Amino acid sequence: MFDKLFAAQQKAEEIKKRLDTISVFGEVENGAIKITATANKAITSVAIDEEFYKTADREELEELLQVAINKALASAEQVSAAEMQSSAKDMLGGLGGMFGG
Repeated sequence: MFDKLFAAQQKAEEIKKRLDTISVFGEVENGAIKITATANKAITSVAIDEEFYKTADREELEELLQVAINKALASAEQVSAAEMQSSAKDMLGGLGGMFGG
């Protein structure tokens, strides 16, 4: 039983490492602001179009940054959940005997 728990813990670490290699994006105003993050929800890049930056006021910039970041984080959450779900199916197949299945 401990072997299976250890294997599950190792699998979780593998997933975390894999999520660090997956990029997700959040974009607003046709690319005026682009946010890149890992599927582990770490922001890796913020890009603001030069023309947009020149014409935007501070409040607009702050609002759109927030929207773009939230879009990137929502994408990261979806990818992370899909990876976890896929992994859970694999693990349950291996743990079936543990639960009498």
